[in-house]
Amino acid sequence: MELSQLRYVLAVADTGNFTRAAARSNIAQPSLSQQIIKLEKELGHKLFHRLGRRAVLTEAGKVFLERSRRILFEIEDATKELGDSPSLEREITVGAIPTLAPYLLPGLISQCRERFPYLQVNIREDFKTTLIRELREGDLDLAIVALPATDPMIQAETLWKESLQLAVASKHPLATKPKVTGADLASETFILLGTSSSLADQVKRFCGENHFEPRIGSQCAQVATVKALVAIGAGISILPSGAKSAEDKGSLTFISLADSEPVREIAVLRHMQRYQSRGAGQFLSLLRERSAAPRSSPTP
Repeated sequence: MELSQLRYVLAVADTGNFTRAAARSNIAQPSLSQQIIKLEKELGHKLFHRLGRRAVLTEAGKVFLERSRRILFEIEDATKELGDSPSLEREITVGAIPTLAPYLLPGLISQCRERFPYLQVNIREDFKTTLIRELREGDLDLAIVALPATDPMIQAETLWKESLQLAVASKHPLATKPKVTGADLASETFILLGTSSSLADQVKRFCGENHFEPRIGSQCAQVATVKALVAIGAGISILPSGAKSAEDKGSLTFISLADSEPVREIAVLRHMQRYQSRGAGQFLSLLRERSAAPRSSPTP
């Protein structure tokens, strides 16, 4: 049994297709299929049902998959621990949700370059569910997200809290109000992030608590797109206060929500069993410094 065979099994399980798994693994599809057949013969069990173009795990395959993930995780962790010398180049991968990444990470990376010149920080910007999955699978060292995060294998450290505020075009009728209530928003069209966004879920909860169903006109993948559509009057949105920037002046107005102003908690996540490298510790130290600043949330 070879480690490459375990990686091929994971690739097929993740993609559900031998051809896509081969492309992801940078190997010819017949070679990948041969390796998995060879492994199945060695184990004495079929790992996949071949259903046309689909590959579905058998019961034996499901058991083997979980063991394979753990084995590969431990090997990669051991390799990282053994190579974590203060005299060598260090590299970590940090994930962040779209409502944080553009406002938080550029400044942190700049600080890292100044204070820890041997530390290479790679970034993954995605929704929370994807980041938690990648953290579990060992693809990320750290993830910065909005709580809750209830995975039993993930440790969460709360960093700061920030309020959510109404964002409207500067010429919108609500822009002159110092505060708005849920009733003020019931007839408005909302522009939100996609359904995988924890912020979108929180906005919907806020609307439900104020006894109305939000009318959603557009769903976006990036906060910048949400803000651009709000600025031209295509709808309104509710965004974290940390998403405000100097470029918004004149086009967007942020207003406090009077009815139990919603707040979100920002946390950094780690895998409980993952070795924390020197580089991850250095990045965490900067992140904690930033979150301990006098203001309630880091500013761009």
